[in-house]
Amino acid sequence: MLHRSGTGGPAVVLLPGSGMVGLDYLNLHERLAGLTTSVLYDRAGTGWSDPAELPRTAAEVTGELRDLLETAGVPGPYLLAGHSLGGAYARHFAQRFPDAVAGLLLLDPFHEDMVTRAPRQVLDLLAQMKGREQPEPSREQLEAAREQLIAFFQAWPDDVRVPLAEHHLASWRTAWQEDGNLYDEVSAELRDAPGLPDVPTIVLSAMGRDAVQAHLWPEDLLREINDVKRALHAELAASVPRGEHRVIDDAGHGWLHEERPDAVLQAVTDLLHRTAP
Repeated sequence: MLHRSGTGGPAVVLLPGSGMVGLDYLNLHERLAGLTTSVLYDRAGTGWSDPAELPRTAAEVTGELRDLLETAGVPGPYLLAGHSLGGAYARHFAQRFPDAVAGLLLLDPFHEDMVTRAPRQVLDLLAQMKGREQPEPSREQLEAAREQLIAFFQAWPDDVRVPLAEHHLASWRTAWQEDGNLYDEVSAELRDAPGLPDVPTIVLSAMGRDAVQAHLWPEDLLREINDVKRALHAELAASVPRGEHRVIDDAGHGWLHEERPDAVLQAVTDLLHRTAP
């Protein structure tokens, strides 16, 4: 599934985080369309795109994105805006197809060195989570989650709100499935690929409270994880000549683009100016 709005270039291509879909970024997309061409899409195996077995390699995802953009007639080079797992895929796309990338905006991106730099307790807890069977939610849990999602999506258009909430209810395992090879295969792909091209790059670190992460990790451990994340993001920005690291203290990881759309729009605006001929 691909949806394009706006005119001009370079086109901004939004790469969703794991378990998320293009419509989760619809409000941001509509604002971006006032600046340039904006593109939403769902990876194969997610959202309203064709089914695919998960997890998938970064090479599969980035190769299909390149083909999709060419087939849809979206001219490059692109300004890739990748969130979380989408940030890792944006980097891999730039590593593989440097001539097709005008700039990079990485929204609290996954970094392959997170596990090796994070406290040992993180590895132990991840292993426990992966070895745990995920039970099916009860009818009561589903109804409660439905009410919460519909309330959360109040800012979305009426014809999108309920279908988007229902989609997330039906596909709640997707994030877990997409992340299945994140710490081994995808991390190895990022490490083994060439360095990032010399294009304008902004890395945004979300350091505010995130409800999902607060549920998964003890508070003291989450502070350590965020400290490592912040350092890795700073190093990533410093690894390219025109890289910049910006810290957002009042937004969480999962919905940075909704909690601080102004910061994201400002970053896109700055990158558009820096990529102008």
